[in-house]
Amino acid sequence: MTKSITLGICSALLLSSLAACSKNDASSPSAETTKQTKDVKITFFNTSAEVNNVFEDLFKSYHELNPNVTIELIPTPIGGGQLEKFQSLIASGKPATIANLDPATVLQFKDNFLDLASEKAKYEKLTKQGAVDGALLDGKFLGIPWTAQGYGLLYNKRVVEEAIGGTFDPASVKTRNDLEALFKKIEASGKAPVMIHGADWSLGAHYLGLVYSLQSKNVDENRKFVESLKKGDIQLANNPQFSGLMDTFDLLKKYNARKNDPLVADYMKDSGDFAKGNTAFYFMGDWTWAVIGTLEGRDKEFGMIPVPISNNPTDYGNTQVAYSEPKLLAIDKSGSTSEQQNAAKAFIEWMVTSEQGQSAIVNKMGLSMPYKEVKAKGTNVISDAVTKYVDQGQVINIGVINYLPTDWWSKTGASMQKYLVGKVDRKGLSDEVQMYWKSYSGK
Repeated sequence: MTKSITLGICSALLLSSLAACSKNDASSPSAETTKQTKDVKITFFNTSAEVNNVFEDLFKSYHELNPNVTIELIPTPIGGGQLEKFQSLIASGKPATIANLDPATVLQFKDNFLDLASEKAKYEKLTKQGAVDGALLDGKFLGIPWTAQGYGLLYNKRVVEEAIGGTFDPASVKTRNDLEALFKKIEASGKAPVMIHGADWSLGAHYLGLVYSLQSKNVDENRKFVESLKKGDIQLANNPQFSGLMDTFDLLKKYNARKNDPLVADYMKDSGDFAKGNTAFYFMGDWTWAVIGTLEGRDKEFGMIPVPISNNPTDYGNTQVAYSEPKLLAIDKSGSTSEQQNAAKAFIEWMVTSEQGQSAIVNKMGLSMPYKEVKAKGTNVISDAVTKYVDQGQVINIGVINYLPTDWWSKTGASMQKYLVGKVDRKGLSDEVQMYWKSYSGK
């Protein structure tokens, strides 16, 4: 999910102090922070490069509240080179105190990070149900979640309601047949029913990646499924989740607004056409608000529905949207002092619980947060739609992707692109994906 986040693109306090802190003004320093009398400098490695300036403003505000704590940003470029820079800091013996990383990267360098087991109960109270469990890596709490993202079929409310001649209830689409019936009405109204973005990250990570997450609600069971693919014990072509997803993909292909040039993959144009009502649905995530929210002449109301994978409304996935915490805040243990670690814990807690920190995340970064009490009200209506599914427990935990090889989405995404343009059939697609996983046998 690294690509998606760059396009759009979480204390040393004892648990017993939580109640006391909650009584304080949210933007004031916590009880533990005020005890910090020794000057301490910490560094913050940031892979959410598009919001470097927002973090720098946060660091200044925190320093004003806590003059003894100085936080220095270690910026990274948007796109490539981030992992190499992180590795070079470790090799030089000067690792960042706090690192804002993809969960898979935290897992890769887990031996360098502090086990936050002592903070786990606190964050389970602060976050929404399942947020901390979704952040666990090999069962350990190595990074604090601070933002959340969801994806599925976005819809333009005006376009859909004009096509059906009434109010659209997103819960009315529970099966593939329900979706096709709706697409037919939209097509009859003169609009394109759906937009498929043809980039490998969208097709490989977001769409085909659902195969690995839909096997079970349990991440460990999904990991076992992937291991069975590597060993060749499972034939993907016979897997009901794969077959169901691809049957739905065939439906999306049929009604795709870009079917005459499906691999153009112009993210700005695709998002703009959807926002201005040239297509009713768009397979994408709430991060696209970074584009949509700034457009003039766009429609105002948008929502999200799950991608139905069968005609049985009770099947897992038909009423759930994909959901994850794409970035975690991990604290270094390889080269940081206990004072720096304590300062890092206190800053992170302030950032995710104070009104000032939440406002920066929700309003300036345009992101949603997996926290129960978010005092700042954002403008991302698509994130609001995702939140409704989260609050109802209707989400697909896609945490299995944190354990997949680094090239899984680009390699299988290329195969999905072939399938999208008809260069391979269903068997050819399953064979290519199967061969990719078998190439990792024994690794």
